[in-house]
Amino acid sequence: MGVEIEVNNLTKSFGKQLIWGGVTLTIPAGEISVMLGPSGTGKSVFLKALIGLLKPDEGEIIIEGVDIASCSEKQLYEIRKLFGVLFQDGAMFGSMNLYDNVAFPLREHTKKSESDIKRIVMEKMDMVGLVGAEDKLPGEISGGMRKRAGLARALVLDPEILLIDEPDSGLDPVRTAFINQLFVDLNAQIDATFLIVTHDINTARTVPDNIGLLYHKHLAMFGPREMLLSSEEPVVRQFLNAQTVGPIGMSEEKDANDLEAEKDMDMPPLPPIPMQLEPSNGVPRRSQRPPGGWCRDNGVTPPPGSFQENMSMATKL
Repeated sequence: MGVEIEVNNLTKSFGKQLIWGGVTLTIPAGEISVMLGPSGTGKSVFLKALIGLLKPDEGEIIIEGVDIASCSEKQLYEIRKLFGVLFQDGAMFGSMNLYDNVAFPLREHTKKSESDIKRIVMEKMDMVGLVGAEDKLPGEISGGMRKRAGLARALVLDPEILLIDEPDSGLDPVRTAFINQLFVDLNAQIDATFLIVTHDINTARTVPDNIGLLYHKHLAMFGPREMLLSSEEPVVRQFLNAQTVGPIGMSEEKDANDLEAEKDMDMPPLPPIPMQLEPSNGVPRRSQRPPGGWCRDNGVTPPPGSFQENMSMATKL
């Protein structure tokens, strides 16, 4: 069972440059959440703050009753045992084969025997579809396989929170669809809390239970997937539907002249909300909501054509 992450009034600057301020949200236990935002809005900085690699200027990050923004090094060390992290490039040791890369956290942080390590490593490599590739070096495999190897390594200590930084980076749409299906299947199996940072709109529209959007140095919105996909908030609507009309420009925020030119333009209609990606075995995840459930409960009429089976672009394994 995953654990909840409570973030209160979090602020981070580098020197005089504010990255984001006043960020408040609760990442629900055992659910898949996605954090979006234009380039340079501090999404990866947010991940590093959550795991204690960067200390915020203000605010709290509460995990299991401990504020990791102000706790002792000993407490932080214990809390970090709850985390698994998939870095953007996989972060493999180039001189080690995949087996030794995946085994590394077990050898560093546990006193398990080599026979136990082998059993765990092969179990995790099987979960990500890499059995048979354990003797290969990272330089001998594709980018998608390196991501899966990094994911296996993130899983070996049985984390309750999995942080995933831009898993689609460098992948073509088909491999992105496969790794998205893998995340959904893993969440169904291990029931951990997932937080994925991504730029991929199809991932954001089909994979998560919750979506957040960082924009212009603050958290524009965080909540259930259907809430954001039906939102009329201009920046949320523009980003999640990849539209040019709206406050976001090439340099994050449009200038006054651009906004003035658009003031009489209607934003394109909201596209239909697609079905959420389901586990490969067809059994809904514990945290998965029924299609249209949030809209019905909150009196929101979804865009025409929403929740049709053929809406999802994701490829199933």
